[in-house]
Amino acid sequence: MLRKRHFIFLRDVFFYTLTSFGGPQAHIAILLREFSEKRKYIKEDELMELNALSQILPGPSSTQTLVGIAWKYGGLPLAIITFLIWIIPSATIMCLAAISFKMFVSHSKYTEILRFIQPIAVGIVAYATYTFAHKFLKTKINSMLAIGSLLTTLILQNAYAFPILIMMGGIISSALESPPQETQLRVNLFANVNPRKVAYFIGILLFFGALGAVVSRTSPFSLPIRLFENFYRNGILIFGGGQVLVPLMYTEFVEVKHYLTATEFLSGYALQQAIPGPTFSFTSFLGGLAMGNNGSGFYGTIIGSVVAVIGINLPGLILILFIVPFWNDLRKITSIKNSLSGINAVAVGFMATALILLTQPLGINVLSYVIVIVTFLLLKFTPVKTPWLILAGVLLGWFF
Repeated sequence: MLRKRHFIFLRDVFFYTLTSFGGPQAHIAILLREFSEKRKYIKEDELMELNALSQILPGPSSTQTLVGIAWKYGGLPLAIITFLIWIIPSATIMCLAAISFKMFVSHSKYTEILRFIQPIAVGIVAYATYTFAHKFLKTKINSMLAIGSLLTTLILQNAYAFPILIMMGGIISSALESPPQETQLRVNLFANVNPRKVAYFIGILLFFGALGAVVSRTSPFSLPIRLFENFYRNGILIFGGGQVLVPLMYTEFVEVKHYLTATEFLSGYALQQAIPGPTFSFTSFLGGLAMGNNGSGFYGTIIGSVVAVIGINLPGLILILFIVPFWNDLRKITSIKNSLSGINAVAVGFMATALILLTQPLGINVLSYVIVIVTFLLLKFTPVKTPWLILAGVLLGWFF
């Protein structure tokens, strides 16, 4: 049962939702200031541990950290309500954008606006790629993993290459960086874990992951179920938060399955960068437009958005609620932490692949590449935030 202090907590979550621009790095700074230092909902060291845990787990890191705080403060009911407050506003905006996209894109003025928004979005991805590379490529092994994932994904351009590369990156870095004595410690710790709970948990993940594969494509419900499988599978595979979401989604939905065009993808991503909330709400736009492009109409677009948001967030939500009670033991296993460096190195390769693919729609337009470079330099050397850059792009397109 929720108490008065829980409602106060939810009020603060709502205000946090409306002011959380800038992606996971900015989100954790706001949580540290507002939820730890000011409100004392969680100790600073506990918050940083939760953030580290969310980096190790697949799924939306900001969402998992916030839900973990709510779980520690008020249990499962508070965690679920917190998740809904956090995800619904931005997901609704992106759903409305998907509904109205086809109507507006037919107007020439809207197309003129997009010609500035698209290169700005590419510049944002370029800065995210640079930031990740600077942070995680500090060893030769990690650099080789990043280059290998870049070349592999460029050559194959297959959605199933991502899970294999992610797994290989984690295994390689864990094997090379973990001390030999860690093996016995792992055995002792996992011996205390209830095998029935683990089997039940893994069974749920596998059941939903395989759901789309067993449905015939001729079924009238096949597309929404396939979309759920697509987003759920990616929710299991995405390590590193929203920055890694973009290359995975672009490769699968634009390059491989052609659910969206490059213009549609970039326009939606640019809009998402201009609103507060989780980066994973971008999937609301992708799922809605994928259904809309299939001729599903207004209600089909809404179904696509709902399916996408549930599918992409459900694995991370299940994981954080399942893992938090075991975290005191799991955090002692250094091989789990060490696997993260290899996973993030592979993610840098994915992001570089996305950057290369995202520049293709720009063609040989010199102005577009100038905008990409200017966007990157502004993010790198000035305090200008991405929402202001998107607004500037809209105004330039509108007046010029």
